[in-house]
Amino acid sequence: MFARHEAGLTRSLFPTDLSPMAKIDINKVAEILQKNKIEPALLRRIIEQIQQVAQPDPGEENKPPPLKKQWVILVSDPEHRLPKDDFVGWVLQIPEDESPATTQNRIFRSAYDFNATKRGRLLPVKTVGEALENVPAKQFKEAELWTKTKTPVLVLRTDNGIPEE
Repeated sequence: MFARHEAGLTRSLFPTDLSPMAKIDINKVAEILQKNKIEPALLRRIIEQIQQVAQPDPGEENKPPPLKKQWVILVSDPEHRLPKDDFVGWVLQIPEDESPATTQNRIFRSAYDFNATKRGRLLPVKTVGEALENVPAKQFKEAELWTKTKTPVLVLRTDNGIPEE
């Protein structure tokens, strides 16, 4: 609400912050303009312009709320080597030129580094699951590991075939 000038703080006619505008009835705006003796033709043009701007976009009216999504890992298992029971996992990223076998060591290194911090000494992580949920992304980034899911997600099996109808 205030603009800074060399002489100090002065009240600006227009707010300098980008906060949302207050909602006011267009009829009240018209009343205020009439009280300030605005010419009727100018008043009519101003009110028409305000009404045009105030009209909601036609696409926004019937927009459904965004669909909530969850992560799922689909593993190809055509030889049925994976267990039949449900199990969970995490979605992670490592550099493309690195071996996926280094992923666990990256998690361990990040957990060791986290446990050496003040917060880690108070609440040390003891399992991979705790590490992926509680260790900050900064620790993983230093080990070139990026977690896409902090909580475990369901792993589904597929035999990689499409059934014929």
